Amino acid sequence: MGLKENLHKLKKKYEGKKMAPAFNALHTFLYLPNETTHSGSHVRAADDLKRTMNTVIVALVPCLLFGMFNAGYQHYAAIDETLRAAPLENFFTMDNFLMGCLTILPLVIVSYGVGLAVEFLFAVIKGHEVEEGYLVTGMLVPLIVPVDIPLWMLAVAVIFGVVIGKEVFGGTGMNILNPALTIRAFLFFAYPTWMSGDKVWVHGAVERSKEIAGGANLDAISGETILGSYAQNQEVMYSLQDMFFGFIPGSVGETSKLLIIIGALFLIFTKVGSWRIILSTLVGALVMGLIFNGVVDAGWIENTSKFYGLMSLPFWEHLLVGGLLFGAVYMATDPVTASQTNKGKWIYGFLIGFISIMIRVFNPAYPEGVFLAILLMNVFAPTIDHYVLQGNIKRRQKRLKVKTA
Repeated sequence: MGLKENLHKLKKKYEGKKMAPAFNALHTFLYLPNETTHSGSHVRAADDLKRTMNTVIVALVPCLLFGMFNAGYQHYAAIDETLRAAPLENFFTMDNFLMGCLTILPLVIVSYGVGLAVEFLFAVIKGHEVEEGYLVTGMLVPLIVPVDIPLWMLAVAVIFGVVIGKEVFGGTGMNILNPALTIRAFLFFAYPTWMSGDKVWVHGAVERSKEIAGGANLDAISGETILGSYAQNQEVMYSLQDMFFGFIPGSVGETSKLLIIIGALFLIFTKVGSWRIILSTLVGALVMGLIFNGVVDAGWIENTSKFYGLMSLPFWEHLLVGGLLFGAVYMATDPVTASQTNKGKWIYGFLIGFISIMIRVFNPAYPEGVFLAILLMNVFAPTIDHYVLQGNIKRRQKRLKVKTA
């Protein structure tokens, strides 16, 4: 008798017991549930929540693997700056990958281990099935944090994000805030130096800076992101090619714009991600960037101003730096917290991009606003949909009056 038959037999023994949700979660993780809907109206389709989540994870895996190479590359390049002269030759090496694995895999393990433990606990206490919603959140969290963030900080943030960001609202499908961004927001406000420091993006930079504090080589191990350099009106040492391919410091999964674009096309092709939200977010960011470029060109701001660096950044270059593109593709498109109407998606996405660049420019202490913009629009998404629906109803009522007149 195979594993599947044994699991079906064990499932009957657990029915009605306290640990049934935990066993059912393991069962459905390995196999499809052996039950079908018999009543009520429903749609016959091959996809389910688990398949949808797995599709997003597949789109995220290339960013995770690239992030592992990049973590090792940034680590060794901070020690030996000559490696940056030929990134393509020095990037995809086994040393980089092994260093990245040792740095990033613990983040993935803590994210999934702690998050799923909280999910199982709530399922057992409340007596409902374990929901698959954390499958994607657990993968997103390690990709949007610095590589060297302490694991205990990540564990505390995951507990907060799962409980406050999702479970208090009723679980998967009921939350109004993106859980992964809720976790990142908690980290930013609770431990700001670990989320906005100039060395936290490069593995080992903090320790090495302590060892040689006061030495002449301190700058050689700086892990300042491009946005941080622009915000402080500093010279940026990375080329556009480095920015596009991802040979730059940053959060684990946000650096490679090429892989993010490939992931976006995959999500759009599988109809899991909304192309309207992605496109409108990018348009909103470009419009805000154009406005700031116009302010600089008009001479309304001095080049000594603390806002000058990011204001003068070419509007299209905002898409190559920071986490804007990653947020537009993987965060803003969350089907639970985003707008549901087609017109609402255009408005929702445009405002995310618009507000992201506004926060990025006007907050030099932390020049990245995409996660705050998405969380803000998560709150207003139901309101946007409400007014879109009310507008549709009013137009139909007017057409009905014209026909009956």
